[in-house]
Amino acid sequence: MFESRINLKSEAEIALMREAGRLNAQTLEAVKAEIRPGVSTGELNEVAESFQRAHGVYSPFKNYDPGNGVPFPGSICTSINEEMVHGIPGKRKLQEGDIISVDCGTVYEGFVGDSAFTVGVGEISSEAQRLIDVTKKALEIATALMVPGNRSGDVGSAIETYVESQGFRCTHTYTGHGVGRAMHESPQLTNYGVPGQGFLLREGMTIAIEPMVLVGTRRTKTLRNLWTVVSVDGSLTAHQENTIAVTKEGPLVLTSL
Repeated sequence: MFESRINLKSEAEIALMREAGRLNAQTLEAVKAEIRPGVSTGELNEVAESFQRAHGVYSPFKNYDPGNGVPFPGSICTSINEEMVHGIPGKRKLQEGDIISVDCGTVYEGFVGDSAFTVGVGEISSEAQRLIDVTKKALEIATALMVPGNRSGDVGSAIETYVESQGFRCTHTYTGHGVGRAMHESPQLTNYGVPGQGFLLREGMTIAIEPMVLVGTRRTKTLRNLWTVVSVDGSLTAHQENTIAVTKEGPLVLTSL
């Protein structure tokens, strides 16, 4: 559920968000270091929770209820292969050749850092690696456009144009979003768009950009657990995300190490 008002952040607020983002990046690095065949997604969730407890922060994902009546049970999302986003950590063990997307949030001094990565488990196929590489590159392309005066359509169009030039598809259902004191704020930033259209990027905006890329159809469905979103054709998916501040000096990645 999104707040309807765009909250422009001061330099002091952006500094707090930078610390939230740094801690979030460190949480994800701790999780990434444990990804290997045989490890369960529940164990990865424990790694994230242990790191955050040790640093006096927590994930806004835990017990988050978007209105479906099923609070999210984990502190991270663990989405494997055809699972695009919102995979629930549990007993499932990673296997050689899987790819896994891990999404995490961190609350520090009332502000949220939100980011995600996709990596391979052991040795993966060349197609899977290319999917990951294209998704990373789409995020880099989008980040460079997060400057005052551009429009959201410039960013979304650049993501989809690049992804489709590589033979993949972007979801049209799930989006990036504003981040701040709430995990989901306005505005929503889609992974598609029309150049010159959409909302104007302004100094002080803090937005999570998150290309979600599919090998096959862009169509998705939600599983019975009411959370996990999968490709309808079972094809591989990948997800990369960073929270970006729009500043007069240019894009500031808040969720980098």
